[in-house]
Amino acid sequence: MQRLIDRARAAREMAVAPYSGFRVGASIEAEDGSVFTGCNVENATYGLTVCAERVAIWKALSEGARAFRRLAVVADTEELTPPCGPCRQLIWEFCGEIEITMANLNGKTETMRTSDLLPRAFDRRFLQT
Repeated sequence: MQRLIDRARAAREMAVAPYSGFRVGASIEAEDGSVFTGCNVENATYGLTVCAERVAIWKALSEGARAFRRLAVVADTEELTPPCGPCRQLIWEFCGEIEITMANLNGKTETMRTSDLLPRAFDRRFLQT
């Protein structure tokens, strides 16, 4: 897991956060061991801002990865920063029940499962009639 945290920490350095200053990095490991990273990218309308977790997942998907083992999220906060609600939904939908490790720059970590962060998730089961 340390390799994923290190990659997420490095991705955080690439964040584009001129308005909030809140920089986040994420990395996701595919079943084959490939690692994809992402950082948050803000813009002036905020509504079009994209989270690091989503960038990492979309990069992985765009490169053909379809099965994932775990995800790491790093932010410079004392209290560990979990994925936001929309990111939790996308993690569930594209990654399923994986390990999610939250880390800060001081070395504090916590690992949870997707279902712990998003109990009773909405997914394609509900779209079938």
